[in-house]
Amino acid sequence: MTLRVDLGPTQQLPEGEVMRATAEDTGYTGDIAVVHTEDGEFYAIDDECSHQAVSLSDGWVEEDTLECPMHASAFCLKTGVPETPPAMTPVKTHLVTVEEGHLILHPGTPHPDAES
Repeated sequence: MTLRVDLGPTQQLPEGEVMRATAEDTGYTGDIAVVHTEDGEFYAIDDECSHQAVSLSDGWVEEDTLECPMHASAFCLKTGVPETPPAMTPVKTHLVTVEEGHLILHPGTPHPDAES
């Protein structure tokens, strides 16, 4: 069964900001960072940096990347691939849709551009 979580109205997540969807709230195996980019797109990736166990939702949004707050690895929001070291391992992406003005997170369903 596919998970589907209503995160609330899109206005709750301003452009350029990140929110954490906890495993407890989503039923997924880990926390997820949900991102609203400055160009108005929504993305979601696993919230834990693959280099060290640091919350990516505490990081910074730069175009279509999320930068880890500890060592500045930048992860592509579409693919989960780190674009800068020290991280070398991708993180999982998750599909986010907008339905009737609400953010819908599909934990475990990868973004269509994610590498398999």
